[in-house]
Amino acid sequence: MVTLLDRNKPVRSALRHPEKQSRPDTPVLAKPHWLRVKAAGSSTFLETHAIVTEHGLHTVCQEAACPNIGDCWEQRHATMMIMGSICTRACAFCHVATGKPQALDEDEPRRVAEAVEKLKLKHVVITSVDRDDLSDGGAEHFGRTIEAIRARSPETTIEVLTPDFLRKEGALDRVIAARPDVFNHNIETVPSLYVRIRPGARYFHSLRLLQQAKELSPHVFTKSGLMVGLGETRDEIVQVMDDLRVAQVDFLTIGQYLQPTRKHAAVARFVDPEEFDELARIAYSKGFLQVASSPLTRSSHHAGAQFAELQAKRAAAMSAF
Repeated sequence: MVTLLDRNKPVRSALRHPEKQSRPDTPVLAKPHWLRVKAAGSSTFLETHAIVTEHGLHTVCQEAACPNIGDCWEQRHATMMIMGSICTRACAFCHVATGKPQALDEDEPRRVAEAVEKLKLKHVVITSVDRDDLSDGGAEHFGRTIEAIRARSPETTIEVLTPDFLRKEGALDRVIAARPDVFNHNIETVPSLYVRIRPGARYFHSLRLLQQAKELSPHVFTKSGLMVGLGETRDEIVQVMDDLRVAQVDFLTIGQYLQPTRKHAAVARFVDPEEFDELARIAYSKGFLQVASSPLTRSSHHAGAQFAELQAKRAAAMSAF
C-alpha cells in the first residue's frame, strides 16, 4: 500500500477520467502476495516530495499512481512529467488525467533542471503527457528541458520517455538533436489489443518511431516497455519482442498491468514471477542488451542503475570485436 501526499496541481474537473464515466464497472481481481509494496514516508521520500512541490513540477510517479514511488523517492529518483498533468489521449490502462491541457509553461524546463540539480541525480527520466493539441507534440519543450538539464548538471545522464508524436513531422528529429542518452517510447501492449487498450495510438507507428530514433542517432540507447496481464497470448508477446529487435531496440521492460479504477481495463490475469523470468530469458535470446522483467517493473524504475549496466554491456560487446 502506498499513500500519496497532496501536491500542487492546476485546478481541473474532479473527475480524472470523464470520458470513462459512462462505461460499466470492470471486475477487480485480488492482488497476489508478490505485488505488495512498502508504504512511503521516509525522510528522504519527504525531501524528494518537497523539492518536486517547491518547483511546481508533476511526476509520473504521482500522476500514474506508480506502485514503486516509495522505493524510487527514497533514493531521490523522481521521474519528471513535463507539459502539465492532463493528457489529450484516453488510454484504457492509464491513470493520468484526460481532458483539455493548459498552455505550455515556458519556465518549466528551468525548474526541472533546478530540481534535478537539487536532487543530485546522476540519471534522470523525463516523460510527458500526450499533447496532440501542439503542432510538434511538445518536441521543442522536450528539447529545451534536456538542454536546461545539461547546462546545470552536465554529468547527469538523461533518459526521455516520449509520446508517439503521431502525425507530428520533425518532432522526433528535435528530441534526438538534443542528445538524450536514452530514447524510450513504450509499445505498451500487443497489436491485437491496441483498439481497446491504446485507441489513439498505432502499433506500427510506435515501432517506426523507435527505429527512426536509432537511425537518427545510432549511439543512442533505445528502450521500450510492455505490459502483460491484459489478455495477450505468449506468442503475441514473443512477436512484439521480434518486432522491437527488428527496430534495433536495446532495452525491453516487461511489467504487470495494474488496474487504476473500475472504469479502466480489467486485469485478465496476474502473471507470476517465474513467468516473468522466462520472458526475460526469451528476450535476452532475441538479442536485447538489457531486459527488466518482473511484476513491478516499470520504465523508470531503477533506470539509473540499468543505464550503467547498458553502458557496460555495450562496451563489452564492442571490445569483443
